[in-house]
Amino acid sequence: MILARNTPTWLYLAKRSQPTATSEGRVIALRRAYHDESFGFRRPRQFTMPDCTSTSLYPLTPDNASWSSDTPAELRNRAVNAPLLRYADALRTHGHRAASIDPLDLLRRERVPALEPERYGLPDPNAVYDTSGILWTGRESESNTQWALRDITEFLNVVYVGRIAYEYMDLPSRTERLWFAHLLESQSSTSMLHCNAQRKQRIHQLIACSEVLDTFLQAKFPNLKRYGLEGGESMLPALDALIGEAARAGITRVVLAMPHRGRLNLLTGLLGYDPAALFHKIKGGAEWSVQGGQFAGDVLSHLVASPTLNYDGKEIKVSLLPNPSHLEAVNPVALGKARAKQYTLLKALEKGGKGAEGCMLGDKVMCIQLHGDASFTGQGIVMETLGLSNLPHYTSGGSVHIVVNNNIGYTTPASSARSSLYCSDVAKMINCPVLHVNGDYPEDVVRAVEIAFKYRNYFRKDVVIDLLVYRRWYVTRFQTRHLTYDPHYACTHSSFRGHNELDEPSFTQPLMYQKIRARRSVPALYEDKLVKEGTLEEDTAASVCASCRATLTDALAASASYSPPLVKMEGQWNATQIDDNDVKMVWPGSPEAQTFDTGVDAEVLREVGSASVSVPDGFEIHPRLQRHVKSRLAALEKGEGIDWATAEAMAFGSLMLGGCDVRIAGQDVGRGTFSHRHAMLVDQKTEGVIVPLNHAMSRATGKLELANSSLSEEAVLGFEYGASWERPDFLPIWEAQFGDFFNGAQVIIDTFISSAETKWAKQSGIVLLLPHGLDGAGPEHSSSRIERMLQLTNDAYSPQPNTNVNMHVVYPTTPAQYFHLLRRQLKRNYRKPLVVAAPKGLLRLAAASSRLVDMLPGTKFHPVIPDNTPTNTAKRVILMSGKLYYDLVKERTARNLDEHVAIIRIEELAPFPFSELTDVLKLYTSNGTTRVEWMWVQEEPKNQGAWGHVKDRLEVVLRALGGDGNVVYVGRREDAVPAPGVGETYRSQQKAVMDGAFSGFSTTA
Repeated sequence: MILARNTPTWLYLAKRSQPTATSEGRVIALRRAYHDESFGFRRPRQFTMPDCTSTSLYPLTPDNASWSSDTPAELRNRAVNAPLLRYADALRTHGHRAASIDPLDLLRRERVPALEPERYGLPDPNAVYDTSGILWTGRESESNTQWALRDITEFLNVVYVGRIAYEYMDLPSRTERLWFAHLLESQSSTSMLHCNAQRKQRIHQLIACSEVLDTFLQAKFPNLKRYGLEGGESMLPALDALIGEAARAGITRVVLAMPHRGRLNLLTGLLGYDPAALFHKIKGGAEWSVQGGQFAGDVLSHLVASPTLNYDGKEIKVSLLPNPSHLEAVNPVALGKARAKQYTLLKALEKGGKGAEGCMLGDKVMCIQLHGDASFTGQGIVMETLGLSNLPHYTSGGSVHIVVNNNIGYTTPASSARSSLYCSDVAKMINCPVLHVNGDYPEDVVRAVEIAFKYRNYFRKDVVIDLLVYRRWYVTRFQTRHLTYDPHYACTHSSFRGHNELDEPSFTQPLMYQKIRARRSVPALYEDKLVKEGTLEEDTAASVCASCRATLTDALAASASYSPPLVKMEGQWNATQIDDNDVKMVWPGSPEAQTFDTGVDAEVLREVGSASVSVPDGFEIHPRLQRHVKSRLAALEKGEGIDWATAEAMAFGSLMLGGCDVRIAGQDVGRGTFSHRHAMLVDQKTEGVIVPLNHAMSRATGKLELANSSLSEEAVLGFEYGASWERPDFLPIWEAQFGDFFNGAQVIIDTFISSAETKWAKQSGIVLLLPHGLDGAGPEHSSSRIERMLQLTNDAYSPQPNTNVNMHVVYPTTPAQYFHLLRRQLKRNYRKPLVVAAPKGLLRLAAASSRLVDMLPGTKFHPVIPDNTPTNTAKRVILMSGKLYYDLVKERTARNLDEHVAIIRIEELAPFPFSELTDVLKLYTSNGTTRVEWMWVQEEPKNQGAWGHVKDRLEVVLRALGGDGNVVYVGRREDAVPAPGVGETYRSQQKAVMDGAFSGFSTTA
């Protein structure tokens, strides 16, 4: 297709992406998709590769356009020797079923007839065959391609039925299958090409020191749950090789997520964590101190480090993320952080270049995720996160997954933990190749890692390494070398351990642990190998262990005087720019914490508002959206009638003009669940997509990314939260389709959003939009369960100086309030999560609109909104939050009670606005006594909504004003559901709330 150079990019992409036909006329079927050209959308690179050629195809480059076509001779040979081709493909497909990948040989293995040549009519082992076009033997350039069948069988078995097994033949991409076949077969004879003596000694040092750490900790702290790495020591050389390969390939940042097992070994052995700090923590000390902040810390198995490592002169920063005890919950967080690290790259790509320094997504940043075998299969967040990996607005350039496979989960054997042969089978949902490797052989583990990285780095897709190991937890002094006898060690180490060091595994796995007891440790076996082959002297091996032990002994002594470091704002979190002004970030709750002016000049608001509905020439929007465009422009012109979507667009656009990036993710966020936002427009003829704020505001340096997500809550919210950790000038928003849909992501809210600042000293400015309000939609579409969010806050029950609430919970009732809340997230020198009970019916309610003057400089968000009725005639003050306000005002007017009933809106529920509420309520007191009746009104049931949170706090405020603190509750009675599903019941309950709010007054009062 040839288009003029000035063709709009949205139109070009739409036409380029139309289905095409092959030379034979067959249509290529692809997944249904918008022809999306909006910011952040990244289409995976496409590759083509001939299925047989005499030209070497490895290494490949994406720009290589000179790949040879199939030669006629090779094609003829494939036809003539079709049985041999079938036999070779059978080994590639089924070899893993017979491979020696389980160190304990617990996998049930049956005879695999598919691996026998006789099955394909190849009975004679001495028969000679031409292998050209069938095998990638590494001899394609040589004239001798004639091989005896026995040599072919031996060759294929060496490649596919060894201690590394491969599953790649089920990949739908022919190119990926051929890539694997060529790499594995052409380099089989040099499988450890880079594993020289120096590298072998490095492997030995890592696993030997890991074993020393475990035995040292067991001797000194026998009652400690440390989740050691005994039996799985090969994890360390695997990570060492992976990070080293990444560094040599030009990657400069690694985001690493892992569970608890082996974390301490990794921290001290590879990531440079100070053992003195480790021992200080074990003995009850803190990881770090926070000036002016509340810090609770976390358990030993959640410690973190972010060192800069060096491999062959190439520096690479590795960030091990903090994680909760909920297995696998950190995975999407790591993925989101890895994506956010590349935002500047995305912006460079948006401008039409090849990206920063000519790179693409994944060239500079890589995500590594470690898993356990039982959790990889059993935790649904694994599948949700895998489902994000190749999505255009979620890919980070490919993750490498390492499953540390114990063949057991807690005490549950694999046969009861999964319905598939391998724990890694769940990864097949994303057409992901899997490499199984025997953890007893560290060199093979390194080889598997190198292959996996090559695949990831070339195709920018996820790859899984199934590292089969076992849980030893304890190594006797008779089973390992170079351990000095310690009487305390001897008397306290009498058995093997299970899930942790305080567990007894033989209660439930006696046969498994018989095998483990009979084995020598992985470091001891590898050391024997190196000594036997002459790579390592016994004295040298002993000195390695002695040196590690001495280091730990010295660190244990030093831990007595160790002082944890002070948390500092570093890197991008040290300072940020707000409207081109440098702002130093501080700790929330500190005296320096402040919020800046969130108002914006009228000219800028009109510019942004108009840009948000700008339609380029030749772009045909839906006819019904013409009214949307005209209404927004008319409201901007009049300066009133500003609805929620317009206020939101002006908040986004004004932040973008100040250099900040905004990302909103969730289901239907481009259009909006209630068809109100329309932040993205779709051409009705081509389905080309534009985001008007990006398209029309050329002077904005910030970008808006609209990520219509998969039907996931937990992984998507975790992803956005991970992105929020990356930098302070970025506003990530997750919008639930309905408020209560967040309950699928409760783990992320509990263990990250509400607690990360207190546990890990991590700030986040993430926003949760949770549509809320009873409107007859039934039990599941009515409530954002605001009571749960309020319960998760550490909001004080009485006024406190320098309040540092862990997250803010708001229920705004006007677009202007929402506008200021969004801007406030970035217009201050610290970050806090914000939970918004977002509107549904108010989105188009004329009474719930705002004026432009409510958003000008000098205006701000008001935690409490007073009533505009006279205070001296009021007999009752209704305190409430949310959309019920408009129903109450309407009912009050209908009953002619405007002068007698005041309605006060509490817009910010946490932190509770003690001071602001006191200033408003004291207008209804005189001489230290109250002269009105106080009432709290809500439409939610009594055991839900905000009542449980505000009751005691309202009492504190009212007592301070001289009253008895009594507040009358009006609302639904306690209920098991937020709202009824029967319409008649809903209406009668709603009427009862209205009647209760105005009871005691005549209609002519």
